[in-house]
Amino acid sequence: MVEELVVAGVAAGSALVVYGLAAARVIKQYERGVVFRLGRLRDRVREPGFTMIVPLVDRLYKVNMQIVTMPVPAQEGITRDNVTVRVDAVVYFKVVDAADAIVSVEDYRFAVSQMAQTSLRSIIGKSELDDLLSNREKLNQGLELMIDSPALGWGISVDRVEIKDVSLPETMKRSMARQAEADRERRARVINADAELQASKKLAEAAHQMEDAPSALQLRLLQTVMAVAAEKNSTLVLPIPVELLRFLEHGTHRPAPEAAVSAPVQSKPANEREPAAPADAAAPQAPPALEGLAGLTGLDLDPPKSDAAVMPTAEEDAPESRRTG
Repeated sequence: MVEELVVAGVAAGSALVVYGLAAARVIKQYERGVVFRLGRLRDRVREPGFTMIVPLVDRLYKVNMQIVTMPVPAQEGITRDNVTVRVDAVVYFKVVDAADAIVSVEDYRFAVSQMAQTSLRSIIGKSELDDLLSNREKLNQGLELMIDSPALGWGISVDRVEIKDVSLPETMKRSMARQAEADRERRARVINADAELQASKKLAEAAHQMEDAPSALQLRLLQTVMAVAAEKNSTLVLPIPVELLRFLEHGTHRPAPEAAVSAPVQSKPANEREPAAPADAAAPQAPPALEGLAGLTGLDLDPPKSDAAVMPTAEEDAPESRRTG
């Protein structure tokens, strides 16, 4: 009798231990427990710690409440300005209602992933290429709102959405590179033109100052000569004022007086004629200094012959028979 009681007690204890092990559950700090009793959702969500359920009657589902990082596969689309791009993103979300995440949607991770892909395609079609490249903050906010609106009914809260990369065709990359190069060249030309304008203003002021003090121009000329000589050149070029060359050209090409041309030529007897002048003395020689300037400037310094010098005399026009008679 005693043995039977001992065996019954041991069996009952073993049954209680097995029941306790089957009913005991531990929920971690970042999890929440949702219990279904005979297929019906229990109102109370189990908090982190030790909890008990009815074996074979209750079923406990643990829901992770941490922020989930989900990459969105690259989506190809056409922007509003007809450019084909590939855009990928990343979504950060978390579960705020464990019961809705289990009851309202079959697989909330897959649902959020599909919603993120469709929303990303919609954002690509509504945006322009410049917005995708430079105005991503606004696009991220719009994408977050598009994903968060249906996810609230699933017990999901979207923390943030970020566009990771925008892939462009090679032709578009080359076009953008040419555009950037042209824009930089335009700015460089504008800066150069502005510098030329400022330099011209300074040169105009310097010209006015030199006009008041002519000696400053000579000092500037000497300074330029010194700067050229400092370069170890074997040849030194001295500039000649243009006004001097013009003055010499005007003096050498001065026309003969009209009196010399219109004066009547009186014939002399043959025995009173003056001897012919040598060929070298027919034309006056230019000074050596003027000859050197003529060589530099290519000017003809020989004075023009007057009409009187080449006019034939009356005796030369007379027939030979009259001269001999």
